[in-house]
Amino acid sequence: MRACLLRAFGSPEELRLEEIPDPIPGETEVLVEVRAAGVTYAELLVIQGKYQVLPKLPFVPGKELAGVVLAVGDGVKSLRPGDRVLGLAPLGAYADKASIEESRCFALPAGVPFADAAAMGIAYQAAYFALFERGTYKQGESVLVNGASGAVGLAAVQLARASGARVLAGITTPDKASLVRAAGADHVIDLLAADLDVELRKQVQAANAGRGVDIVIDMLGGDVFSASLRALAWRGRIVIVGFAAQRSMPSIPANYLLIKNITATGLFWNSMFEHVPGEVRTAQRRLFGWYEAGRIKPTIMEALPLHEVRRAFSCIARREARGRLVLTPVC
Repeated sequence: MRACLLRAFGSPEELRLEEIPDPIPGETEVLVEVRAAGVTYAELLVIQGKYQVLPKLPFVPGKELAGVVLAVGDGVKSLRPGDRVLGLAPLGAYADKASIEESRCFALPAGVPFADAAAMGIAYQAAYFALFERGTYKQGESVLVNGASGAVGLAAVQLARASGARVLAGITTPDKASLVRAAGADHVIDLLAADLDVELRKQVQAANAGRGVDIVIDMLGGDVFSASLRALAWRGRIVIVGFAAQRSMPSIPANYLLIKNITATGLFWNSMFEHVPGEVRTAQRRLFGWYEAGRIKPTIMEALPLHEVRRAFSCIARREARGRLVLTPVC
């Protein structure tokens, strides 16, 4: 089969499309014919060797896939050949076929296309946990999403909108304002403003009836994170999802937490399968249900053949993506 192999960490140019043997599913694994696989910023960090957890070289990258089950291990109980599935795996999605643990697969409803399922994948899971589990969202609250034009950001905007929130979308690329508005943002926040500590709070209050924001979901870190603390309402919550700004690692002045009764919490979604697999499954059922009800739908910029994987990641690296990119090994 064809697979995108990474033999050395570095730029997307290190990826090579090679012929390798088909994977053989283990006792509790399923073999999936990959119909679509998500291209993510997190996977770019893996390729560059900058992610928190790195696989041993060489390996096939890719954490989210959708496809059809071809074979199952003897210990697999809930899936069989022919089933449509979404798989969220540590690696292996950028190939014609992938072996994945049954526990990391979700039966895919007939009304969810493969490309949409792969484009939802980890981004919507992360947004769900950030908003509802870590952020403890309550009906009618206001939500600021920093890095709103990225994969998790767009998902968070959609989920917040679908849940009745007033949604503020923080972006650093002005020409992506229409993208976040189309996803459901009520207001666009300029994160490039000078004196951001002051200006971010002013923008938030102007968009939110003169008060601070209840929840911040922050993908950027750096100066944006620090300014967002000051823009929180009393008893506000800020959820740390990532540090895409790649500036200095932010610190939290404890007096801000104390005086305003603020909660600061983190989300590393990759550990959820290990610690709360039942909650992950519940989240996925709800996400599929909201999709089928027309409440959420991923924004797909382009579906690319597998051999264009380097172009896809170059687009992510240059911040040119306007929605999700997916690879389609089987066309």
